[in-house]
Amino acid sequence: MPEQKTVRARRAAALVAGGALVVGGVGFTLAAWTDSEWVNAGGGLPGVGTSTFEVQQSITAPFTADETFADFETAPGRGLAFTPGALALTPGEAVYASVALRTTADSVAGDVVLQAAVPAEGITTDDPDEALWGALAVRVATTSDLADECSAATFAAPTTTVVADGALAAAGGTGAQALAAEAGSTQLYCFEVTLPTAVGTDGESLQGRTVAPAWEFAATSVSGTAAVGPGTVD
Repeated sequence: MPEQKTVRARRAAALVAGGALVVGGVGFTLAAWTDSEWVNAGGGLPGVGTSTFEVQQSITAPFTADETFADFETAPGRGLAFTPGALALTPGEAVYASVALRTTADSVAGDVVLQAAVPAEGITTDDPDEALWGALAVRVATTSDLADECSAATFAAPTTTVVADGALAAAGGTGAQALAAEAGSTQLYCFEVTLPTAVGTDGESLQGRTVAPAWEFAATSVSGTAAVGPGTVD
């Protein structure tokens, strides 16, 4: 009966189209076809991550050689190379030392602020009542011109900005300096430590003493990786 077969075939087709088909007395439900599409964030590699912020320092002029820059992230830090006489000051004398800061080649940009001096950890000194510590004065000048030498003349040069000036224990940076991303700029700091002429009525008591000041440069990253020009940030 060809006509009956045709009717049954039409009914079966209708049942499949409707999502239900009875075969051999068992019911099967086909609600819909399924498919999936996936993507990932890096084409087989990590595609999302964090930036790098790293500042390094150099105390070796002319502050352009990569191998002279290094990390000293914990106190007491790297020893500055002061001019001769740092351990034999007399009233009115000053000594000088410099350090340069920049970001690493894979770092984002950042700002850096000089903090006031604190006694260096782990260094033995001879200043039991902190009389010498209280008598010393410090000035710090900063510039992005690496040709500038660190001396008394630095503080009057038109290319420098004095960011600290006062008592050793109290004088921190008055503003932030910008460091460009990817080692794009270098900021030079010149330290001047002075034993003032006016050291009190009992200046002789300061003879033979030693102190070990340590300074922190507190650095903070800025958004993005675009180069930021050197200098003081208002």
